[in-house]
Amino acid sequence: MNAASLTGMTALSIGKDIQLTSAEELEATLRHIGATRYHSLHPFHKLLHGGKLNKGQVQAWALNRYYYQSTIPIKDAVVISRFRDRATRLEWRHRIEDHDGDVGSEGGIERWLKLTEGLGLDTAYVESTEGILPATRFAVEAYVHYCREKSPLEAIASSLTELFAPNLHEERISGMLAHYDFVNPDIMSYFKRRLTQAPRDAGFALDYVKAHATTPEQRAQVCNALIFKTNVLWVQLDALYHAYVDGHIPPGAFVPKEN
Repeated sequence: MNAASLTGMTALSIGKDIQLTSAEELEATLRHIGATRYHSLHPFHKLLHGGKLNKGQVQAWALNRYYYQSTIPIKDAVVISRFRDRATRLEWRHRIEDHDGDVGSEGGIERWLKLTEGLGLDTAYVESTEGILPATRFAVEAYVHYCREKSPLEAIASSLTELFAPNLHEERISGMLAHYDFVNPDIMSYFKRRLTQAPRDAGFALDYVKAHATTPEQRAQVCNALIFKTNVLWVQLDALYHAYVDGHIPPGAFVPKEN
């Protein structure tokens, strides 16, 4: 499967004419989707990592992204509920612990709150999610709904954006530390931890879909699940750009005080 044969992809699917006949073709298509649709390519990320945003705009990004981060363990609990297979539930369970933490141990949500606090946002306000953009809320809730309503195979496949996350995290760490005097290494701890967590999670999910998607139809479902997830991530940045770069902040949403 080469890139030329994937030109029939739409915003929704890989197209009806693509027939993936092997696990190798499936993986190649998934990696093509990531290379062409992952939100690392979004103009908002280019501004964020290149030091082109002001502090208020960075605050808006961190505030809105908190809703996604804090919903991930809810999504993962939904995924676990789809499986009667104990081994799969055990493997997936650590994802919840990674984000929620445990008694006496810090999780990803706490690390994200370190970021928002370090950027000068009130933690109670962040946790309330009262100021996030409507599109952020709709996109994140659509992701949870997708994992609840689609097949268990598609629920796992939708997590495969983690294949492409480490490079984005490395770019984010280096770019934000280099360009913003209000960012320091301590508040970037979330991204440093995900450099090891994401490859582990992505490796399991990739092996799972390659083993369990055994027909062209199932392989198409896996690819379409990844397309859906890239859309969930992309539309959140569309909303941030429209509100905080173009200046069209919807009523009631967070209004930065620092520019």
